[in-house]
Amino acid sequence: MDPMRRLHFVKIVVALSVLLSLFICVNRVQAADERSEKILLFSAASTINAMNEVVDLFDSKGIGRCVISFASSSTLAKQIERGAPADIFVSANVKWVDYLSDRGLIMPDSRFDLLGNRIVLVSPLDSPIQIQIEPHFKLAELLGHERMAMGDPDHVPAGIYGKQALESLGVWNSIERKLARAKDVRAALALVEKGETPLGVVYATDAAMSSKVRIVGFFPEDSHPPITYPVIIVSGRGTALTEAFLSFLKSPEAKVVFEKYGFTVW
Repeated sequence: MDPMRRLHFVKIVVALSVLLSLFICVNRVQAADERSEKILLFSAASTINAMNEVVDLFDSKGIGRCVISFASSSTLAKQIERGAPADIFVSANVKWVDYLSDRGLIMPDSRFDLLGNRIVLVSPLDSPIQIQIEPHFKLAELLGHERMAMGDPDHVPAGIYGKQALESLGVWNSIERKLARAKDVRAALALVEKGETPLGVVYATDAAMSSKVRIVGFFPEDSHPPITYPVIIVSGRGTALTEAFLSFLKSPEAKVVFEKYGFTVW
């Protein structure tokens, strides 16, 4: 064979060998990725900062991976009802876990209460507003022609708790038409942060992580039911990995993170 043709042939063989090696390597990586276990966690919007940190800690253990989807508890529950492939659900109140339980969509033995919280009235950081939260306090007068931000009280847990508190204090009827209803508690917080509303009802944990609002006052704990975050495994999604993640949520490591963000850990 002509030397030049031989050299050309050798180059082709080497190139094909490299391509074959790359193909085998890529397929091995893909196969390993497919074999690595992961879970899909649906978690209430108010847990974003804390849960992201907890999941990072869990992922670092090398047990498996956790992917999170955050939204209002009602939205997540309805998605699960429609067949979304969630493995675990952390709700900001018991209502939406009960909703799924009534439809046979949870593993009953997996249910436990993880966190507690408070609701507070917040204003923009530079606002001069001062008010004492007590029965029949002059909230409507304080708002005037402005609106108050709140998660939609028809389905967002923070809004539901806020409505219950305001009803208990005898001021709901006077401010019901003055609400800026938000899709979730973080959206309500954003309205206050941007100065679009002078006041908002959010969780204490949301207020604590924001540098743009200040707490005007805490709603009395006896003005609404306890704020509880129940956790469940979705029906049919129980695995060793989901059980491991639930155990990690109860661990001292996770507790430190949750408490750092202002949650009460049951």
